[in-house]
Amino acid sequence: MAPTAPTARTARTARTAHARRLRGALAALLLGATTALPLGVTAAPAAASPAAAPTAAATDLAGTVALGNCSGALVRTPDAGPDDPALVLTNGHCLESGMPEPGRVIVDRPSSRSLTLLAAGGREAATLRTARIVYATMTGTDLAVYRLTTSYREIEDRHGVRPLEIAAARGTPGARIDVVSGYWKRVYSCRLDGFVHELHEDGWVMRDSLRYTSGCDTAPGTSGAPVVDRETGRVIGVNSTANRGGTPCALHSPCEVDGNGDTTTRRGIAYGQQVHALTGCVTAGGRLDLTLPACTLPKP
Repeated sequence: MAPTAPTARTARTARTAHARRLRGALAALLLGATTALPLGVTAAPAAASPAAAPTAAATDLAGTVALGNCSGALVRTPDAGPDDPALVLTNGHCLESGMPEPGRVIVDRPSSRSLTLLAAGGREAATLRTARIVYATMTGTDLAVYRLTTSYREIEDRHGVRPLEIAAARGTPGARIDVVSGYWKRVYSCRLDGFVHELHEDGWVMRDSLRYTSGCDTAPGTSGAPVVDRETGRVIGVNSTANRGGTPCALHSPCEVDGNGDTTTRRGIAYGQQVHALTGCVTAGGRLDLTLPACTLPKP
């Protein structure tokens, strides 16, 4: 039996219902695209050109900091007390005085530098100030540690932000990691690919560096960001540099040198530096003692 032809009213009703279904589907699509954005992602500052937005990660931005054109983090060693002056970790090349020349190690110098502390979701929780440069170098590694004018307890009581804990041991190749940038308010996620015997960049040589898989497509401004082991939540490194092309072993184009002296250049790959040595060098009160038997940081 052939179907009955629809009346004009029935056709209009069908068209109206179809239009409503289309509008509902479009609204659901737009809502899904909006809620898929990771928390804390903001428009990029005009001063730099960030990489594409990374995959959303479990690690939050709480405890990270932005200072100048670099990133960093409020950190504590496993033995730190709540009333100890708080410490901030970043790169040696992020010092307010500029990059330390090869062979220079800076210990216990005055500093008065403001930084922005972030809370969950990338909210700006406070402006803090440094009191001392506890340690900084670009020789053998690329890290700097600041001591603040406030304690961990004061920061948590006033701003509700806790520090990230530095791991006492090196990371595990293959582990999922997050490079958490307070400057960009972004989390870059990938895996720890392995360790580099020597990383050469211009006149600097860094040893036992962390190499990431290609998923951590970091950008200028991520320097000094903590490298967090996703499983433990502890800081296993500090983000340092990336090969952006150009002359091998030159600035922004670091190369790997193995134990036999063979050189490899990996364009687009980013690197970090080990931080577990800090746990054997930092004592009570956020002080540094390079003479401790367990302290393996480069010395002046």
